[in-house]
Amino acid sequence: MTKVLVLYYSSYGHVRALAQAEAEGARSVPGTHVDIRRVPETVPEEIRQKAGFAADDTPVATPADLESYDAIIFGTPTLFGMMAGQMKSFLDQAGGLWARNALVGKVAAVFASTGSQHGGHEATILSTQIPLQHFGMLIVGMPYSFAGQTTADGIIGGAPYGAGTIAGADGSRTPTEIDLDGARFQGAHVAQIAARLALPDQQEEAA
Repeated sequence: MTKVLVLYYSSYGHVRALAQAEAEGARSVPGTHVDIRRVPETVPEEIRQKAGFAADDTPVATPADLESYDAIIFGTPTLFGMMAGQMKSFLDQAGGLWARNALVGKVAAVFASTGSQHGGHEATILSTQIPLQHFGMLIVGMPYSFAGQTTADGIIGGAPYGAGTIAGADGSRTPTEIDLDGARFQGAHVAQIAARLALPDQQEEAA
């Protein structure tokens, strides 16, 4: 059984919607177990309410949880062209895993939500991949075999580096069906690669 974790931070629900689609895609691959978790919130509840943050009852992960998965798909909103501080804080607490090389060889992918098409969408995905490579993880993007990302018929998120959506300046846009399809594609793509990488170990155990 290949174990995949979809780990995200979401303020207004856009990244959460993509996370659910990523999980749906990963679960479509036979022999895959998928968990969805969020990183802890660092914004005080009073500010969350004033800002209109969406309620989220998804269980919270700890850095120690990451070691038990074959693949981890990270989702984050874009804040000033970078990952959200909540996600960065979570990764900063994973130094013990880094010191033990506990994540080396595991599959990783990133997806994101951005307020506008030119609000740092690709920069966020690419820069989020940097610490994952320091952990020794193997980065998976969203290849052009997902043809939806090449359409010019409307505003869509995502890039060859990972799935995504455009939330709009006021957060009123919801992920399009193409955005969600891209997330499903990436989730399945990650699960398939993780299963292939785990196959030699499974064969060795069987022998």
